[in-house]
Amino acid sequence: QVHLVESGGGLVQPEGSLRLSCAVSGLTLTDYILGWHRQAPGKERELVASLSKSGKSPFYADSVKGRFTISRDEDSKTVYLQMSALKAEDTAVYYCKATGWSVYWGQGTQVTVAS
Repeated sequence: QVHLVESGGGLVQPEGSLRLSCAVSGLTLTDYILGWHRQAPGKERELVASLSKSGKSPFYADSVKGRFTISRDEDSKTVYLQMSALKAEDTAVYYCKATGWSVYWGQGTQVTVAS
């Protein structure tokens, strides 16, 4: 059975940093496209960053380019999203997603950027 469990969210001040983690079980990371999405109140869920099966050429939304970094650790089966220079508009629930033969989502973790 596949599980994706996010952690690391919380309240952070503007210009602060957070690292989100997504612990994955039940699948091999290199067999899936791994992504982080977010959904702010009243808005649609959007793709923030993704990592191909090869782990090369990560994709970033324009709004986070240069501030967020996606990575994976195959040994610990964890996907990370390092976020820096956070802004109020980054406030959202952040979801981890694995896309392959099937699509799997985590339950989400709340990130709130406020002073």
